[in-house]
Amino acid sequence: MRSDVVKKGRQRAPHRSLLFAVGLTRSDLDKPFIGIANAWNDLVPGHTHLREIARAVREGIREAGGVPLEFGVIGVCDGIAMGHDGMKYSLPSRELIADSVEIMVMAHALDGLVLIPNCDKIVPGMMMAALRLNIPSLLVSGGPMLAGFFEGRAVDLISAFEGVGKVEKGEWDEKKLEELEEEACPTCGSCSGMFTANSMNCIAEALGLALPGNGTIPAIHSARIRLAKEAGRRIVDLVRRGIKSRDIVTLSSFRNAICVEMALGSSTNTVLHLPAIAKEGGIDLPLEVFEEISKLTPNLCRLSPAGTHHMEDLHRAGGVYAVMKELSKKGLIDEEVLTVAGRLRDLLPKFEVKDYQVIRPVDNPYYPEGGIAILRGNLAPGGAVVKQSAVNRDVLKFEGKARVFNSEEEATQAIRQGKIKKGEVVVIRFEGPKGGPGMREMLAPTSLIAGMGLDREVALITDGRFSGGTRGLAIGHISPEAQEGGPIAKLRDGDWIRIDIPSRKIEVSEEVLKREPVRIEKELPLDRSYLSRYRKLVTSAGEGGSFQEL
Repeated sequence: MRSDVVKKGRQRAPHRSLLFAVGLTRSDLDKPFIGIANAWNDLVPGHTHLREIARAVREGIREAGGVPLEFGVIGVCDGIAMGHDGMKYSLPSRELIADSVEIMVMAHALDGLVLIPNCDKIVPGMMMAALRLNIPSLLVSGGPMLAGFFEGRAVDLISAFEGVGKVEKGEWDEKKLEELEEEACPTCGSCSGMFTANSMNCIAEALGLALPGNGTIPAIHSARIRLAKEAGRRIVDLVRRGIKSRDIVTLSSFRNAICVEMALGSSTNTVLHLPAIAKEGGIDLPLEVFEEISKLTPNLCRLSPAGTHHMEDLHRAGGVYAVMKELSKKGLIDEEVLTVAGRLRDLLPKFEVKDYQVIRPVDNPYYPEGGIAILRGNLAPGGAVVKQSAVNRDVLKFEGKARVFNSEEEATQAIRQGKIKKGEVVVIRFEGPKGGPGMREMLAPTSLIAGMGLDREVALITDGRFSGGTRGLAIGHISPEAQEGGPIAKLRDGDWIRIDIPSRKIEVSEEVLKREPVRIEKELPLDRSYLSRYRKLVTSAGEGGSFQEL
């Protein structure tokens, strides 16, 4: 075992003394040491219950004959960080999470690893660590919160964001918004729609790093505790059999995950995270792979924000494995891949779709293509991303005059003041990985646009990114970003922009490209901050926004 280096032999007497100091016994030294990376904290609704998940994992590890050794990991709530300098730290936290898990595992020579995340950047950060470390690893999340209920319909966090737009438009008063905000997030767990956190937790299943049910069992269901116990037992088995993360996660696994992503209509942030995870495993995953699979994969689910269903509905309908079972009918899933629960071919026969209103039949999808589309053109030669399943069919082709803003705050103020008119394209630039820095999510402006009823009338493009909760004609990840002198830095108010999602194009006139790009250097929230180092190391969104090799 890897851990023998800290517990075997005369020279390790001091090490054993320290291990005894934390409560281990002599008999524990003959068992595998299993690290538990727990992202619990009091700040994030998706993480406040992770102590209970970790306790169940510990029980499972002990039952299977392992030694559980738990340590903490940071986690940012994107919703609370939204719309201010805090959001600049969200994506950068992903790299810190991966690095901190690596440090704890390598410094203490752990044999196996259970990862307990739940929210947006914590899930991919932990999976990056798993691929980098290449030891037996298994992820078990905290699960999604239940949807709220308000005025006879299911609501969620995005309902609250869009409610602000309704107040700004004069449709609602402040009292009604206050009533909604107390109902939108009724339980612990990751926000209840197919937003980034739930997208990544579902993808963890499709990649094979998580047990069936990981992405959809609600946070407050007892089945979530049983899943965590099984995760603890299963990791000890993986250690004893020597099955490592890269034995499980291969290029075929990523193709399966992207296929599921397209069928579910996942967050566009998955296009940022999956290449970064793949990179840690030595796998190249360019945007062309996403586009190829999007063209082949039907969109089977319309969960919030694209539709009215929520994660509890997807779970009731059969979950991620039922989606994979449906896709396998068209030969879209590689069933020979290995997962933490066994070979996929042996697992899929156990699952069926239980509600074809939530998971459409593969022969009768919501849309014949995947939920995410990759656009290119002279405005985004390095690529751009749109959640086409959340775009009204009437505006898949759109042309309009640019309204250019150099920050999210400038654009949000203009939208709130009613300065954006029908037919315009809102451009928010200098919000990319380097320019922001940190590539903030643009949920505030997109929610205002939707709440004010302009989501079919106005387009929004940015070198930043969008929340998984964004709906409407919102195109992000414009690459190269403005900070690097990309074409988006050459736009001026009034420039004509053409968007054609079916043709995968986003273009401007050749006259725009002849200009010199605008140059802006944004101040950092703190001197000598982590963001200053991040800005120097981060790559473009088209490469996953990960750190460049030094």
